[in-house]
Amino acid sequence: MTDAEEFRPHRVAVLALDGLLPFELGIPHRIFGRPRGARGRPRYEVVTCSVRPPGLVETDADFAVRVPHGPEALAAADTVIVPASYEHGLVFEQGRLTGELAAAFARIRPGTRLASICTGVYVLAAAGILDGRPAATHWADADRFQRMFPRVRVDADVLFIDDGDVLTSAGVAAGIDLCLHMVRRDFGTAVANEVARHAVVPPHRDGGQAQYIHRPVPEPGLATTTAARAWALGRLHEPIQLRDMAEQEAMSVRTFTRRFREEVGVSPGQWLTRQRVERARHLLESTGLSMDQVARDAGFGTAQSMRQHLQQALGVTPTAYRRTFRTAVTATGTEAGTGTGAGIPTAP
Repeated sequence: MTDAEEFRPHRVAVLALDGLLPFELGIPHRIFGRPRGARGRPRYEVVTCSVRPPGLVETDADFAVRVPHGPEALAAADTVIVPASYEHGLVFEQGRLTGELAAAFARIRPGTRLASICTGVYVLAAAGILDGRPAATHWADADRFQRMFPRVRVDADVLFIDDGDVLTSAGVAAGIDLCLHMVRRDFGTAVANEVARHAVVPPHRDGGQAQYIHRPVPEPGLATTTAARAWALGRLHEPIQLRDMAEQEAMSVRTFTRRFREEVGVSPGQWLTRQRVERARHLLESTGLSMDQVARDAGFGTAQSMRQHLQQALGVTPTAYRRTFRTAVTATGTEAGTGTGAGIPTAP
């Protein structure tokens, strides 16, 4: 079997529904269209499909888009993404799938990864896929969504939720966060960071939607925690106490903790752990350092502590993570040890 026969990109089908938002429709193509593997081969194949035969799909703007594939594309997909749509109808008014949507979803193979961006979550919920599961959507729509689908555990704060084979995101730009997360889950931090650099977006945003909800304007000149975060990022390998971070902003620990949570959406301790996990991921992927050295450089102190934190955050051990995502380029130019595209469960 030739290399070309062995290699198959991960197939992503983007389901375009009437009333779709063009921005959200373009996110999967921009993020998944960038990653390349050995010899420049695309890691993903992205197609856009409709619930109807190929043709025009209306958007919420003053133009329509011509979709080249019908619902049959869903049957070949490894991942199906439902972007946001503002079309009113059975799904958004009564929480039920239309006949066309039900027939389209019936084509999706068991085990296919499903994802939604913003109000695309209504479609997954109407299909019964989210019953008893956590889900995210835009904070402004969370209450209505929860009333319509009481069996779904709605989280109005997070930017996205990874529940294994089903992922949901908040509105608009959170779709970028979600897609970058899936790239990171499939092929590792280095690949996702490269995609983020070319898209000129942060590879990972801290906190959740709470920081974007409208609140009274703070007093002019009110201090922030930006300098403390920058200070901590340069010292992740060192022990960092909460009082050390508060001192960087000349605040009391109590004031600093409150201000930090308001700005970032999580506590300083949670934020520090997340940064150390990301540092460890990078070192496991890009270096041959021992587990003890990675743990020290990432600020976990011991390999056992790092193992516990990565197991909790990523669902895998450091050894398993390195085996899955560390890329070694051989003399023949082929890649070994990369992700397969199937992904491993990780937490946002």
